[in-house]
Amino acid sequence: MKILRLFKTGIRDAFKGVFRNFSLSLAAIFSIVITLLLVTASIILSANLNNITKQIEKDITIVTFMQKDATDKDVDSLKGKLEEVDNIASFTYKSKAEIKKEISNDSDVFNALLSQFDDESVPLKNVFHIKVIDVRYINDTAKTIKGFEEVSAIQYGEGMVEQLVSVFSVIEKITIGVVIAMIVVSAFLISNTIKITIYSRRTEIDIMRLVGTSNFAIRFPHLVEGFIIGALGSIIPILATIYGYTIMYSNLDGYIFSKMFLLIKPYNFVYLISFVLFIIGSLVGMIGSYRAVRKYLKI
Repeated sequence: MKILRLFKTGIRDAFKGVFRNFSLSLAAIFSIVITLLLVTASIILSANLNNITKQIEKDITIVTFMQKDATDKDVDSLKGKLEEVDNIASFTYKSKAEIKKEISNDSDVFNALLSQFDDESVPLKNVFHIKVIDVRYINDTAKTIKGFEEVSAIQYGEGMVEQLVSVFSVIEKITIGVVIAMIVVSAFLISNTIKITIYSRRTEIDIMRLVGTSNFAIRFPHLVEGFIIGALGSIIPILATIYGYTIMYSNLDGYIFSKMFLLIKPYNFVYLISFVLFIIGSLVGMIGSYRAVRKYLKI
């Protein structure tokens, strides 16, 4: 019962403390709002860049042309070999007859040219379209495929793909670094602002110690107060995330520049970020309060 009473008293005193020192509490909340808005922008940018990178990597294909005189046995043989290559995620096969039909349907000119040939004599090659698991190793995978005797040539944008992957890797590392840096900076700023709020009440803490109040009874209301300030400070960034990102997604029709660069859909994404912002705000608020009060509880 005593612990329950301490909890109730601590929560009541925490709310009183927020409003009794409203100007300092407001300054702390404002600091949290600004820093969490910056964290939000960094997370959204990082997540969408990472999403776009994955989309582009997923679309990269190794087009593998078989020998002109390849038989059904050669096709089956190559399928078996491709299944043994570690970095291959999937592959699809198109016979030269299927390719002839597709090209003929797309263009009257090609239709007129290819209609002179039957499916066996048409001057085309059987093709495999191959997707890889990890684009970073696409060059090694392509070399392995090119070494098979059934293969005459491959195409996948050699050189350009490697440069693209390298650029995306650098961008991903930079954005992750920015997010981490923003979280650390926000934690530092919020913590120090909370400490200033607690510092202004050092006399009150000293008096409580002199009358024999336990460390827990002194610390708990301030921890709750830090939580309240952090939680209140996260409200505006959370609303900005939910409504701002949803409106932006709608106005941009879900993509940037072209449909090749799709944005993350808002529904689950904004609520996940909102949860992260609430945790960062409230947790850092509590940590800032704990560090500040601990200084005055040391003997």
